[in-house]
Amino acid sequence: MRRSLVVGNWKMNGTLASAEALAKGIMAGLGSDHADIAVCSPYVHIPALSQLLKNSKLALGAQNVADKSSGAFTGEVSAAMLNEFGCKYAIVGHSERRTYYGDTNESVAARFCQAQAQNIIPILCVGETLDQREKDETFAVIDEQMDAVVAAAGIAAFNTAVIAYEPVWAIGTGKTATDEQAQEVHKYIRGYIAAKDRSVAEKIRILYGGSAKPENAKGLFAMPDIDGGLIGGASLDADSFLKIYHSI
Repeated sequence: MRRSLVVGNWKMNGTLASAEALAKGIMAGLGSDHADIAVCSPYVHIPALSQLLKNSKLALGAQNVADKSSGAFTGEVSAAMLNEFGCKYAIVGHSERRTYYGDTNESVAARFCQAQAQNIIPILCVGETLDQREKDETFAVIDEQMDAVVAAAGIAAFNTAVIAYEPVWAIGTGKTATDEQAQEVHKYIRGYIAAKDRSVAEKIRILYGGSAKPENAKGLFAMPDIDGGLIGGASLDADSFLKIYHSI
């Protein structure tokens, strides 16, 4: 039985004071240990949050990781640096990184490998744009995104990874994916992995990353191949994030 996971992606929001207050609010409302939960904060807040979250149920993650281990790469943060501060997870291939900052399938695969080399669990984001969905290219896009990581890391690497399906067309656009639309793609992703290794497919956690909110989380999480969520805006409010967590 897969253990559900809810991850908050705080993106480029907050001050140190607000980040600490938000983390404390989340920790205070966790209650039963029925699912895993984590927050991915801006890099600069990771050291302080590492201390604050120590020995708590709330795990810490980063929103990205460098595709190289070290060197003359100004502005980058390596997996080893994140590991020093107890980061359990690192998001790789988020749609905003792919769209705004030129991340390619190959560079995302390199980030994935760098995270795992430091025992950090990569949260691999895959998904299609509105134009790609309207052209019926959803599965082809996901194949390309997944193929690059499998080629770089091997299918067994997904034993210690998480996948997040991001329908880019449903993020901040006012459009929403139905429970059934989300399940269809999650099932496809699990089938892609099962074709290579069934035991890995049964174990891998696939999160929904398309603007999940307290109002729609319960229906999404009831789908058989949706194992939790990668939550954006709703994770910036402790009450909303906790409602999503407790809806599993």
